[in-house]
Amino acid sequence: MRRILLLTAVAFLALTALATAAVAVGAYLLRDLGPLPPRYSGPPLPRETVVSEMTSILAAEGIAVEREPSGGMRTCHERLSGRHAPETADAAVEAAFARARADHGWQDGPDLGERTLTLTKGNWTVTSRLMGEETSGRPAPVSMVLTCVDEGDAATAPAAPSAPALAPAPASS
Repeated sequence: MRRILLLTAVAFLALTALATAAVAVGAYLLRDLGPLPPRYSGPPLPRETVVSEMTSILAAEGIAVEREPSGGMRTCHERLSGRHAPETADAAVEAAFARARADHGWQDGPDLGERTLTLTKGNWTVTSRLMGEETSGRPAPVSMVLTCVDEGDAATAPAAPSAPALAPAPASS
């Protein structure tokens, strides 16, 4: 009988310790770390501005692109496509990405692989895949996909940054 009481007491203490540890770990994991950091820095860029900027950057490198209709897709997805001489298509796309970084403030985006170029600016990411050498002699396809982080920001963003709103002065007591 004593053995059963002793085993019951030890089991009770072990379960109590386990429950206390679980509560402590749960409280640690659920602690308030404050607000989340922004998903992007700077003001949101409107899609028309981004499409226009990327079209002009590509045109400066000799790549004429057309904006493909989104076909009912969300406003946060745009596609520019065109054709370029196969011998220089990849070099022209790489030069356009370098121009976007140097002259327009775009930053390198996430690494998506060896033959994929990415840039980010504000709430937008631009991705283009290098095609490699084409031996057919036909113009090589050039494609650029533009996506944004938050559809609401891209659709309603002002064309130019607006003046910051004035906060009311604190009431004196």
